Amino acid sequence: MHALTLTFSQINHTGTWPLPGDAWKSRWLESKHKSDYGNFVLTAGKFYGDVEKDKGLQTSQDARFYSASSRFESISNKDQPLVIQFTVKHEQNIDCGGGYIKLFPADLNQEEMHGESTYNIMFGPDICGPGTKKVHVIFNYRGNNHLINKDIRCKDDEYTHLYTLVVNPDNTYEVKIDNKKVESGSLEEDWDFLPPKKIKDPDAEKPDDWDEKEHIDDPEDKKPEDWDVAETIPDPDAKKPDDWDDEMDGEWEPPMVTNPDYKGEWKPKQIDNPAYKGKWVHPEIDNPDYTADPEIYQYASMGVIGLDLWQVKSGTIFDNFLITNDPKLAEQVGNETWGATTDPEKKMKDSQEEEERKKRDAEEINKKEEEEDEGEEHEETDSKHKDEL
Repeated sequence: MHALTLTFSQINHTGTWPLPGDAWKSRWLESKHKSDYGNFVLTAGKFYGDVEKDKGLQTSQDARFYSASSRFESISNKDQPLVIQFTVKHEQNIDCGGGYIKLFPADLNQEEMHGESTYNIMFGPDICGPGTKKVHVIFNYRGNNHLINKDIRCKDDEYTHLYTLVVNPDNTYEVKIDNKKVESGSLEEDWDFLPPKKIKDPDAEKPDDWDEKEHIDDPEDKKPEDWDVAETIPDPDAKKPDDWDDEMDGEWEPPMVTNPDYKGEWKPKQIDNPAYKGKWVHPEIDNPDYTADPEIYQYASMGVIGLDLWQVKSGTIFDNFLITNDPKLAEQVGNETWGATTDPEKKMKDSQEEEERKKRDAEEINKKEEEEDEGEEHEETDSKHKDEL
């Protein structure tokens, strides 16, 4: 079996780790399809676990489309698992923007890559306001893009998170975040790649005498003779005002009040319907348009990984790209990269926030002292002025 292990560690898989300076640009090509794509920069960001190992590609300009890709030797996942893994860090506290990658066929023209370029798989987080915080898992199947039928929630904090997609040759899949499974299942069941196996029998119709009413009116129940009384009646306690003039005010009529004897609309009581047959279920037959496909999972050509996305607020860092046929290796690499730096990253951010808090507290104290000093100066001036008077 052809080995399928390509590690884009620190935006590079040639052995030099990390690439110095702008050398990463030799591995990543920015699209020229549009002239105003946003620029990527190589940085570990404002807080990190390791200043060198945590360097990744960061979006640097607000309200821009981004389009860059990296090529590798063309591979196929025939008869073997496919694992796609990378880390995403929304340190800008993103409110709307993509954090996903696209895996393209080897024949992609990288300089012309854009949002409509045909890809094999799109995977990763996407956030837009409070209503959209999902993990996209989109497969191109027979020329059409198919979205997963399940809702997988992504992480929406400012820390680095590890996203992993495993596609197996038995047409099953697994999605992991931070090396923990968050979703799994069948490709055929969780996407609409194929027509349904069963369809309603077009020749079947519900019989005319099929009774679906579970309860009916009791034919023996009769409305009482004293049931029908008016809903409202003239107020028996009302008196015509002494100053009422029939010629001037018209004929006096007492106001209407609710009739205490009113019982509402009469309805016969309900009994079980002796003719009830239950809800009619439309019979199903095998769908003649359905044909099983044991190779839904398979892509004959994969040769480019790309970042093709939109961000309103820039600052997302992409790192630790891995493509492999070994889920255990992916888990190990995840632990050695994301796992090794996640706690130090949080510790550094907590330390920064504590320093910011102390700085704000000190500024508030200084401001208060300055206000008190100004107040004392005013009092001294007012006192001196009174003495002079």
